[in-house]
Amino acid sequence: MANVVVVGAQWGDEGKGKIVDWLSEQADIVVRFQGGHNAGHTLVINGETYKLALLPSGVLRPSKLAVIGNGVVFDPQAFLDEIARLKAQGVAISPENLRVAENVTLILPLHRDLDAIRESSNAIAIGTTRRGIGPAYEDKVGRRAIRLMDLADLGTLRHKIDRLLSHHNALRRGLNLEEVDGGGILKELTALAPKLLPYAETVWRLLDQKRREGKRILFEGAQGALLDVDHGTYPYVTSSNTVAAQAATGTGMGPSAVGYVLGICKAYTTRVGLGPFPTEQDNEIGRRIGERGREFGTNTGRPRRCGWFDAVLVRQTVRTSGINGLALTKLDILDGFDSIEVCTGYTLDGKDIDHLPAGEGAQARIKPVYETIEGWKQPTANARSWADLPAQAIKYVRRVEELVGCPIALLSTSPEREDTILVQNPFEA
Repeated sequence: MANVVVVGAQWGDEGKGKIVDWLSEQADIVVRFQGGHNAGHTLVINGETYKLALLPSGVLRPSKLAVIGNGVVFDPQAFLDEIARLKAQGVAISPENLRVAENVTLILPLHRDLDAIRESSNAIAIGTTRRGIGPAYEDKVGRRAIRLMDLADLGTLRHKIDRLLSHHNALRRGLNLEEVDGGGILKELTALAPKLLPYAETVWRLLDQKRREGKRILFEGAQGALLDVDHGTYPYVTSSNTVAAQAATGTGMGPSAVGYVLGICKAYTTRVGLGPFPTEQDNEIGRRIGERGREFGTNTGRPRRCGWFDAVLVRQTVRTSGINGLALTKLDILDGFDSIEVCTGYTLDGKDIDHLPAGEGAQARIKPVYETIEGWKQPTANARSWADLPAQAIKYVRRVEELVGCPIALLSTSPEREDTILVQNPFEA
């Protein structure tokens, strides 16, 4: 399998950035295939911290080609700002090593406005980042979106803006917001066009060509499978498909391009925002995990809800994403616990069940069934081989494998790039 897809196996924030960066050393191309700048990745390389949102992790390696696929929603200003921040940290970025799908959907200020007003309403708030991601996807599906390629044809752009505003200004009138002037959007996009168009690419053709040349492609997912708009904890989900199959649709490569699927999950569970969380520990244990794991959103700074590892959920995402192997991260955060709980099943209205039900009401009523595992006192932080791990930590990892029905391919023991234990190389599986 020449290509690898990396997806989150929980609710996001699993440490995908570090794993993608670690794998990108062996890849030729790193591709983002869904989401937007709501997906924060933190990487620590030689003591330097890099925070990414929209750009693929491959941009930090100068010899790699980084690509933003058509499945992403693209905020032009966020894109330019992120490039500027990374350049200030010494990262070389140019159209030579970064390409953007010409048919990517643009996020405009009116999308952020709509997102914010919805999140301010108690009736419809779902805990989004207020960055316009959902409203941009709505316009894409509604066939009224402005796409990157449209900036190359300014003669027809005003017509497309008017078509978009026929929808948005009607919404804004209903929300008692001032209507948007199409001339202002046209002026803004006209000014952005020469800065953005040098990055534009027919991505499906580029990737097909590279694949035929035998290049290794690493597909980088954002968020996590439990936030998938179809398979996640709906409606408390993101607005795109986050499972591995989206790697094909979000790049135009087709399903045959998807090779080994690597799922990333923490040794415990976290979630940002609203929605069900069966193993949440809203107590001293949760606070201890959160403080030790520095569980705050990369982009938003919001504290993450923390709880014990939920094997039911990960087992489910292993199936829905076709995961071949798991990368288990943040094992070191559990160092020092006398005992550790792992959720092995649920009860719903007094009956045992082995999966997360799709209904919102049923999700709110499920109760976790726990298995207690002995903890370990010796540190696992910075371990780079199985020999560096305490015996009880190894037993924990092996039990996780058994419960989720999937082997551990990688083990991460700190944010540093090199603090990784390799069990199975996804590019050689």
